[in-house]
Order: sequence, then C-alpha cells, then structure tokens
Amino acid sequence: MMRNMQRQSGFTLVELIVVIVLIGIIGGVLALQLAPAIRAYLAVAERAALTHQADTALRRIAGDVRRAVPNSLRLGSSQCLELVPSSDGGRYRNDQDFSDKAPAAAFLDDSAQRFVFDVLTPFSREPVRGDAIVIGNQNPDDVHGDVNVALVDRVGAPPAASMGERRITLQAAKGLRVPDGYTGARFMVVPAAERSVAYVCDAGKLYRIASTSASLAPRCTVPANAPLLASGVDACEFIYSANQGATQESGFAQLHLTLRGKEEAVSLTLGAHVDNVP
Repeated sequence: MMRNMQRQSGFTLVELIVVIVLIGIIGGVLALQLAPAIRAYLAVAERAALTHQADTALRRIAGDVRRAVPNSLRLGSSQCLELVPSSDGGRYRNDQDFSDKAPAAAFLDDSAQRFVFDVLTPFSREPVRGDAIVIGNQNPDDVHGDVNVALVDRVGAPPAASMGERRITLQAAKGLRVPDGYTGARFMVVPAAERSVAYVCDAGKLYRIASTSASLAPRCTVPANAPLLASGVDACEFIYSANQGATQESGFAQLHLTLRGKEEAVSLTLGAHVDNVP
C-alpha cells in the first residue's frame, strides 16, 4: 500500500533569524538617514514658534509705546518699562468765545481751574466716565503723580454745534488748569482700566501689568495672576532715551528679547520712536 507523503512548507528558525537581522539593519540605516531630517524639522518648528511668540510680544510693547502719553515712559530697571497708554486725544477750546452768543462756549486756560470744556475735534473712541484727561505733560513724574490730570464725569453735545464736537464735564474732585507756557491746546485720553501699563521680565517670563491708578514709584513687582505675555525668557532688556532738550522732542525705545525652548533660542530686537510733544 502506498502512502501519500505530504510535504510541509514553512520557514526554518535560521531563516527567521536572518530576516530579523536584515530588518534590523535596514531599520537602523533608515533611522540614521531620517533622524537628522526629523531633528531639523522639529528645530524649524520650534524656532518658528519662538519667533512668533517673541515678535508678538515686542509688537504689543511697541504698540503701547507709540500710543503712550508724551513723556510718560520710564524705566524701573532694564527689565521693567512703564508707560501711560492713551486711547484717544483731541484739541480743546483754549479761549472764550467773544461773540454775543449765549450760553458761552466752555474753554480751558492757565488762569483758573475749570471743570467743563469744549472739544473741537471728533473722537475715534469717545471717553467714558472714569477715563482720565491729560494736558501738557512734560515729564513722567507729572502724569504718574496725577499732575495736570482730571477724571471724566460725562461727555455730551455742546449747547450749539458751533462750539465744538463734544463737551466734557470733569468730576467735581478735581478740574484742569493748563500748565503755564503750554500753548498746544491738545489733550490725551487715558482709559480708566489702564491708568498705567508696565512690562516686566521676571523668572523667565514677560508680563503686561495694567493698573487702574497712578503711582509715583515705578510698578515693577509682578502681582499674582498677572497676564503672561511670553514664557521661556532667557534675556530681556529695555532701553529708553527721552532725548530731553532736543528740539524735535522725540524719544527712542529699544526692546530686546531672547526666548529659549528645548533645543533652540531666538533673539529679536525692535526699536520704536516716541513722540514726546505734549
């Protein structure tokens, strides 16, 4: 009797070991080839993220610098820059109306403290109660010390259109008197929620700290829950030249920021001109 012999097919242990070794060799070669490309991709992504964060932070600071009340910038240290931001401004009536119209237009001058004045130019952002009006600021101590500063009580239309665009009434606690020698007839509006803004670098982080009141002493201490503007700060420096005494009355602020990630670091420097004409 003949038996049908069935031959079994498959891999021997030696063949499996050879295949595993070959796969390991191929994988190692691929890893050596791909690892630099992967590292380069991750480095580019990290640099891009750091650059975006640093650029956003510096542009935010420069934006506040450019809209600051003239002569309000000051340095608490090389890592602490403080200023008084403005939300709008305009021109006030600086003399009485000598026509026979009644009632008379409201104006500001250097002869007396007054509580009502007419605005001759339109607002982009109309002041609201609690906002501050600043006139003729000549140095940081004045505006940070509430000199030539008064708070808005209400804003409305003047009795006649010929008197101006709007009429501002100040709170009874304090009026305004134009500083001696100031003839610019300009005022700035400071929002009540941001009577001052400080940028402070501390413990590897950059903060933007807004205060609702004025202070003669620079605010360089970071309070709890302060808004974070950038993290991973490896170096931070603020430089400010007020250029006092120059005829152009223009200052210059230089902002330097270095951010460091896991493998990469990015350094950016941004300069901003400061208009110090009150």
